[in-house]
Amino acid sequence: MPQISQKGIDMPASPIRKLTPFADKAKQDGKKIYHLNIGQPDIETPEIMLNALKSVPFKVWAYTPSEGTASYRNKLAQYYNKLNYNIEPTDILVTNGGSEAIIFAMQSCLNPGEEVIIPEPFYANYNGFACSSDVVVKPIMSYIDNGFALPSISEFEKVITEKTKAIAICNPNNPTGYLYSRQELEALKELCLKHDLYLFSDEAYREFCYDGREFISPMHLEGLEDHVVVFDTVSKRYSACGARIGCLITKNKALYQTVLKFAQARLSPSLEGQIAAEAAVDTPDAYFTAVSEEYTARRDTLVSGLNAIEGVYCPNPGGAFYVVAKLPIDNADKFCQWMLEDFSHDNQTVMMAPATGFYSTEGAGLNEVRMAYVLNQSDLKNALICLEKALEVYPGRQV
Repeated sequence: MPQISQKGIDMPASPIRKLTPFADKAKQDGKKIYHLNIGQPDIETPEIMLNALKSVPFKVWAYTPSEGTASYRNKLAQYYNKLNYNIEPTDILVTNGGSEAIIFAMQSCLNPGEEVIIPEPFYANYNGFACSSDVVVKPIMSYIDNGFALPSISEFEKVITEKTKAIAICNPNNPTGYLYSRQELEALKELCLKHDLYLFSDEAYREFCYDGREFISPMHLEGLEDHVVVFDTVSKRYSACGARIGCLITKNKALYQTVLKFAQARLSPSLEGQIAAEAAVDTPDAYFTAVSEEYTARRDTLVSGLNAIEGVYCPNPGGAFYVVAKLPIDNADKFCQWMLEDFSHDNQTVMMAPATGFYSTEGAGLNEVRMAYVLNQSDLKNALICLEKALEVYPGRQV
C-alpha cells in the first residue's frame, strides 16, 4: 500500500472542526446545540453584496488576473486609504480567502526550516499553514491573567535566532479578542527593525473594536514599509465567510513580485467572489455601526455570564468576537467532547473549541475554551445556563 507523506502525517487537525462528528451525532439524537465553536457570524451579509451576485454581468465564467481584477483592487485601495494605509492598488494581491494570503507570505518570506514568532494562543490554522510551508512556529506565551496582552519584548528577544525571519500577530486577536495598543505595535516595530524581520499582521477583525478603542495597523507606523505584510478577508467584515476572498498587502515591491509568482501558479481568485467583494466596499457605515453595537451587547452578555459562574474566569476582550475562558475542569478536549456526547440540559448542549488547539506549547490551555459570540443574546443566555449546569455535574470538575 502506498505511504502517506510525512507532511500529511504532521498536518494538524483543526481544533475548531474536529468535534464535528460528535456534534452531528448529538443532533441525530435530537439535541439542540448552541454553536460557540466557530467564527461563523449570524449577522446578515450586506444586501449590496448579495445583489451583486444576483446580477452577475458576465456570460463566460472566465479566469481573472492572478493578482485580482483591477476594478476590485482599485476599490480596495480606496477603502484602505480611508483608514490611512497610504497604499496603491499595485500593493494589493487578491487571494482565495485570507488563508491563502498567509500561506503565500510564509512561502515567500521564509525558507524551509526558518521561524516565525507568534504570541500564543493563536489562530489554530497558523500551525497548518506553517506545516504546509515547511515553516517553524516559535510560540511565546501570553496569559489570561492580563487579558492576553502582548508578551514583553524581552520574551521575543529570548527566542530570536538566526533562523527567525518574521513575527506574526492577529489584531484584534483570534482567539482571545485582545486589541493591541499603539505602544505595543511601536515596540514590535523597533524589534523588527533591529533584527530585520517581517511583521505579518492578520487584520480579519479590524472592524470589530469596542468601547471606543483605537485600531492600529503596522501600516500606520512610519519606517516599517518594507517589513509589513497585511492579511485581510471579507469573511468577517461582511459576514461573508463563504465568499473566500481575501488579500495580501505589502509595499515591499520585491516581495510582491515573489508572492505574485505563487498567485500565478494557482491561476486566479474567483470571479464571482471579487464581484461581490467589490460591491461590498460600498456598504454604508451604518451597517458596521449596527454590527458593532450588536457584538458589544453579545460580548457583555457572554463575559458577564461566564464570570457569574462559580470557578469561571473570562477577561473582557477589546475586539473580534471571541473570548477565551478558564473553566474549573481537568481537560478542555475531554470536557468539550463530553458536552456533546454525554450532557444535555432540557435536551440542549453547547459546542466549544478546546483552547489547547490554539497553543503550540504542549500542555498549555488545558483548562481553557474558546467561544465565539456569533449567536443572538437569547441563545447566548441559554448556552450559559447549559454550561453552568454542565460544570455542576462534570466528572472532571476541579475545585
